[in-house]
Amino acid sequence: MVIVGATSAIAGEAARAYAESGARLFLLGRDPRRLAAVADDLRVHGARQVESAMLDVTDLARHEPLLEAAAAALGGLDVALVASGILPDQRLCETSVSATLDALDVNFSSVVALLTRLANRFETQQSGVIAVITSVAGDRGRQSNYVYGAAKGGLAVFLQGLRNRLHGSGVRVVTLKPGFVDTPMTAAIPKNPLFTSARRAGRAMHRAIETRGDVVYIPWFWRPIMAVVNNLPEALGKRLRL
Repeated sequence: MVIVGATSAIAGEAARAYAESGARLFLLGRDPRRLAAVADDLRVHGARQVESAMLDVTDLARHEPLLEAAAAALGGLDVALVASGILPDQRLCETSVSATLDALDVNFSSVVALLTRLANRFETQQSGVIAVITSVAGDRGRQSNYVYGAAKGGLAVFLQGLRNRLHGSGVRVVTLKPGFVDTPMTAAIPKNPLFTSARRAGRAMHRAIETRGDVVYIPWFWRPIMAVVNNLPEALGKRLRL
C-alpha cells in the first residue's frame, strides 16, 4: 500500500489499522521528521514493512519515480490512499489570485496528475484500489470555504469519471468524504457536535477501502445531512448565508 500525505492525522490512523493486519506500507509526505515518526509507530503496531520518501505533491516530476520506487520496494502495489491537501484561508483567497491558484493546485490539479499515473498503473495490472480523501465541502458551494470546496468538488467529479472508466478492469476507485474531523488542519475551527476524531475517521476509511463502497461519507450521518443541504434552493441558501 502506498499512502500519499501519510503524515496527516486521518491517513495515519488508517495506516495504523492496516499495520495491525501486517500490511506492507510505503509512506509519502513533505516532512521527513514526521514521516519517520509515523513509520516507527506503524512498525510498533505490526506493519510487516514500512518504507518512506519525501514528496511535495505539487512536484509532478517526482510522481512517477516515487511510484516506481514504492512498487519496487513492496513488490507491487495493491492499494493507494491519497490524503494530501491543505485547508486554505478563504478570506485570503478572496483577495489573492495566487493564494487561490495555490490552493487549487495542491487540492486538485496535482492530485489529478498523481491519480492519472496511478490509474494507468493499476489498469495495466488489472487490479488494485485507489482511495482518495475529498470532503463534504465539495458537495455544495458555501461562502465560508468555496475555494476549498471547489477543489474537492472537482476532485469528486474526476473520481466519479475515473471509477466509470476503470469499471470492469478489476480496479476500484473509492471516494472518501469526511465531514468535520478534529485534526491539526482544523485546529482554528470552533468545535461542535458534528466533529469526529481522527481515529474514528481513519478507521472508517480503512473499512471503506476494504469493502465495496464507491462514495463513502465519514461518519455515515453526513450523507443524509448533505442530501438536505444539497436540496436547499439557492435563494434560501443565500439568505441563510451557508
